[in-house]
Amino acid sequence: MDKPQIIAHVQKSLNFTLFDVKWVPCSAKIVVLGTHPRGTGALQIYELNKGDLTLIKECEKEKAIKCGTFGASQQQQRCLATGNFEGKLDVWDLEHTQDAIYSTKAHKEIINCIDGVGGLGIGEGAPEIATGSRDGAVKVWDTRQKDTPVAKMEPAEGDSRRDCWTVAFGDTYSQQDRCICAGYDNGDIKLFDLRTMSTRWEHNLKNGLCCVEFDRKDIKMNKLVATTLESKFHVFDMRTQHPTKGFASLSEKAHKSTIWAARHLPQNRDIFMTTGGNGSLCLWKYSYPADRSTKDSDDIEQGVIGSVSQLQNVTLTTQPISCFSWNADKEGLAVCTSFDQTVRVLIVTKLKTV
Repeated sequence: MDKPQIIAHVQKSLNFTLFDVKWVPCSAKIVVLGTHPRGTGALQIYELNKGDLTLIKECEKEKAIKCGTFGASQQQQRCLATGNFEGKLDVWDLEHTQDAIYSTKAHKEIINCIDGVGGLGIGEGAPEIATGSRDGAVKVWDTRQKDTPVAKMEPAEGDSRRDCWTVAFGDTYSQQDRCICAGYDNGDIKLFDLRTMSTRWEHNLKNGLCCVEFDRKDIKMNKLVATTLESKFHVFDMRTQHPTKGFASLSEKAHKSTIWAARHLPQNRDIFMTTGGNGSLCLWKYSYPADRSTKDSDDIEQGVIGSVSQLQNVTLTTQPISCFSWNADKEGLAVCTSFDQTVRVLIVTKLKTV
């Protein structure tokens, strides 16, 4: 009983397919995104109140909504950026959800993934939004600039276009530095440096990338977790890049099915949760090696990877848990959604003792 426990505090069954869920910053509210059976978009806001989730606002949009982020929003405004099945990027004021305060046709096809940085006091530099799409492109948007991305990473004309499934910002520790990690359906993982506008690193993990996340966006790159199909996740030490071997890494099997997401605990970057296609959650802790880097035979610095240990696992449902969100203000409070159309508020105990 000394281990952390994962407790389902509230379960609420909804009448539409859930694709994403986020805590509204500095509140006890969550926003749930998805699609109604008729193909329209669902955006609902719930408040955690006396052991129940109370619906306080809902609106239906023309097209199904796939993903959302508050990462580029100012703390006072709490504007939600969403990507839909038509390739549109919208930014919503949650007080007035009738019309988007920013809208652009970002991609030719569905926006699979979205991330934001520069808002909520996280990361230096301008607030920016990254989107990844089935059209193979990764684009970076500044909402002060209409219709034109500030950066675009896509295959050259004539090259095959791979479905981009996941994007994540990192390395935003100064006004100038910023990078994006993108994962694709063929197992490619690419690190784009936005300062030099170049591909800093690429690697293939042999299975489609479901999720990539840096342990922190607003520090020099430290660790990256990448989850894939066929029940594997990889942890990369991003501090030291070897010219030929790249970054040191480890891989671990879990969930006995696709690992849909990995999310680092905001209060402790060495603890993260993975979500499985079999309806399970696994809580992990990363332990650093004695030395973060060593010299190879040619006297070139190379990274040294640590180890991961499983702290707890629990099965909540028979359907995939597709998204997970930690609460940044209350340690151990989390929310997840699964394809059984249920949203669950979770409490993870004893995180300070691990």
